[in-house]
Amino acid sequence: FGDKDFRGGLENGILLCELLSSIRPGLVKKINRLPTPIAGLDNLSVFLRGCEELGLKGSQLFDPGDLQDTSTRPAARGSDCSRRLKNVLITIYWLGRAANSCTSYNGPTLDLKEFEGLLSQMRKVFKVVF
Repeated sequence: FGDKDFRGGLENGILLCELLSSIRPGLVKKINRLPTPIAGLDNLSVFLRGCEELGLKGSQLFDPGDLQDTSTRPAARGSDCSRRLKNVLITIYWLGRAANSCTSYNGPTLDLKEFEGLLSQMRKVFKVVF
């Protein structure tokens, strides 16, 4: 992430698109590297569509607004920021599972055990059986 935090490192969508490209080469046709908010939203849309092509469901995907900078909003609360980042982590978890079953991918894998705490919270909130 360089000198940025988790959210800041992902908000322009470049790393997420590069991740998809490493999981399935050719899935991302073009990454918009312009330093503008519109370019970031474009990349996030490309990433989310790519996740769907890998089999993720809409309920497993974050909303592009979950990565927007809310530091200048007076109404932004810590719990809201936490919820939004949790949505991003949920998508990364499911993408990791999809990558593990993708035959074209032979790179490093996500340690899904690192997500056990998050999964336990998801089970309580959504009553999802994994």
